Amino acid sequence: MLVKETERKKVTMYTDGACSGNPGPGGWGTILRYGSHSLELSGGYRHTTNNRMEILAVIRGLERLKEPCCVEVYSDSKYVVDAVNQGWVYGWKKKGWVKSNKEKALNPDLWEQLLQAMTRHEVTFHWVKGHDGHPENERCDEMAVAAATAKNLEEDEGYYS
Repeated sequence: MLVKETERKKVTMYTDGACSGNPGPGGWGTILRYGSHSLELSGGYRHTTNNRMEILAVIRGLERLKEPCCVEVYSDSKYVVDAVNQGWVYGWKKKGWVKSNKEKALNPDLWEQLLQAMTRHEVTFHWVKGHDGHPENERCDEMAVAAATAKNLEEDEGYYS
């Protein structure tokens, strides 16, 4: 059964990614807010890129939602926000993950996951300036950096250097 947009829960998501060395150890952080409820999520990888962590932060947040929601995503990643808002990711997919300049689009594995995760939800992306005192963005950055420096980091199976 499809849920009408007006009946969907309104969720706010804040995300950030971090990478030491780029490529290098990386992490992501996500905050989900619904009413008075808040949930923090994070994870890290041994060898990855900042852009991969930015995309993954959104994916993991969307995947955590148990039902279709209206989601307002706030990210300091122009790469992620513009790719969706400007429609670039849809064009890359349509062209077999090739950009308009004929170069291969990076991170097609994660873009596919993001597009799949978005199908259940009504998602709107907003850009926020990073490291500019935005409390939730700063907290996501802290979580991403901490995740990137954790012990026993996972392997980013989709990253090929």
